[in-house]
Amino acid sequence: MPLTDTLTPADLKQFGNLPLLARTVVEGLNTGVHRSPDKGASVEFKQHRPYVPGDDLRNLDWKVFAKSDRFYIREYEEETNLRATILLDHSGSMRYESQSPGPKTYTISKHNYAVRLAACLSYLIIKQGDAAGLMTFDTEVTGYIPPRGKPGHVGVLLDEMARKAPGGETDLGKVLRDASPKIKRRGMVILISDCFGDVTQTLRGLAHFGRSAHDILIFQVWDRDELDFPFKRWHRFDSLENPNDRHLLDPAQLRKAYLEKLDEFQRQLLAGCRKRRIDLVPVVTDQPYAEALAAYLAHRQYRGKGGRG
Repeated sequence: MPLTDTLTPADLKQFGNLPLLARTVVEGLNTGVHRSPDKGASVEFKQHRPYVPGDDLRNLDWKVFAKSDRFYIREYEEETNLRATILLDHSGSMRYESQSPGPKTYTISKHNYAVRLAACLSYLIIKQGDAAGLMTFDTEVTGYIPPRGKPGHVGVLLDEMARKAPGGETDLGKVLRDASPKIKRRGMVILISDCFGDVTQTLRGLAHFGRSAHDILIFQVWDRDELDFPFKRWHRFDSLENPNDRHLLDPAQLRKAYLEKLDEFQRQLLAGCRKRRIDLVPVVTDQPYAEALAAYLAHRQYRGKGGRG
């Protein structure tokens, strides 16, 4: 898929100069702008700390031991590049596209929107000298391309996105548990999904990445219909993940209960993410994707400089 088929020059102008920096320690292969946990004599000495069982004995400072008769570990630190993996949801619910009349002059499916977000992020990450990878999923992980930093790798990622049509059910918690072992180096994990499913299981799945000290970012993709439930007349509601699940209903009788469930779902997911220091960024398909991404990156950059929020 050519880059220009997905990203316009105006899109690139909005976010192309905003750095995406990991909040936490990351691993990488090349010198860059991110702090690394790599230890060794080839990097700058940082500090001593007491030895604890399980530490690599090669990092013991024997000179300090000779003077103090105590074991201390020499710690080093270097700057390294970010390795980011984008987890892209192409399950059936991502196929939804608003059919309601409204002020916007275009419609775009959640999946189409998610692909453009993923393309923007891939381009930005590689442009700043870091490495981007892609994992796609519906019911299970359906494809994985490890992070690479070469400019031509953007095209490889776009081609993989283009091959994935939305469809099928998903169990997000299980997918996240299965995905975690595939990402062996600490870095950034970016989930682009509507996050539909059991919140508790989703948070448990995300915890697998947290235990590996990944920096986790979620772009939760919504259609305006899902947030406002604007339906007035009788509708047939079809499940996009199970074709046999369909119901003819009066929206007036559903709206209050639906919005209450939606509010509960959002509050539980947001609270769980905050507890785990995960950025949860809601995006709606009637907002230009480049605009939404640029706003988040500007906020992240401001926060990284000590701003609140």
